[in-house]
Amino acid sequence: MRHWLLPLAFLAHPLQAQEVDLELVLLADASGSIDQSEIDFQRQGYADAITHPDVLHAISSTLTGSIAVTYVEWAANQAVVVDWTIIATPDDAEAFATDLLLPPRLASGRNAIGAALLEGKRLIEGNGITGLRRVIDFSGDSANNWSGPSIAEARTEVLAAGITINALPILRPDSPQRAGGNLEEIYASQIIGGPGAFLVTADTGDSFTAAVRRKLILESAGSQPGVIPTSAP
Repeated sequence: MRHWLLPLAFLAHPLQAQEVDLELVLLADASGSIDQSEIDFQRQGYADAITHPDVLHAISSTLTGSIAVTYVEWAANQAVVVDWTIIATPDDAEAFATDLLLPPRLASGRNAIGAALLEGKRLIEGNGITGLRRVIDFSGDSANNWSGPSIAEARTEVLAAGITINALPILRPDSPQRAGGNLEEIYASQIIGGPGAFLVTADTGDSFTAAVRRKLILESAGSQPGVIPTSAP
């Protein structure tokens, strides 16, 4: 008879037995307006941010010294790119970053923002992890919702479950929304919500990774900064 040996660390610290400071769903835009180079760009930005010393310091400074994170791409469908990972050390963060860069694109099609928010809620409620705080971090370059539940309906359900929604509106250089700041206003009024909810704006240029890093620091620390533009230090 063949026996499978499980690592001792797994036996001693199963994922579902862990208590963390934060359960964080990273909902990343993979809709039709996002091409493959931008998929890669976003993933690299999150990989660089999650391994940055400032982010790791923020995580280690929490009550439990750890957070649980999953990365999900959303469009007409939602797909988990990296499953729930507890990050407490630089090695944990490096492993998450490596796993993030490997898979092919997993979501495509038109926007279904309401469905994406509800998928974030489902992932949090079904992960078996105990988090002191629970957050969905939604990123996107538009506010269109072509199918599935409405944004308002989904947002109401998520907030009623005690989950905070933060946002990362991505302002594209070729979009008229960039000049008027409409996307920021829409995300601020229609998407974010819950205790300490905030948004950090970014673009598809060099500031993206810095914006993601700032957002992860604030989420890990449990800060309540309101609306933070990309240009903020």
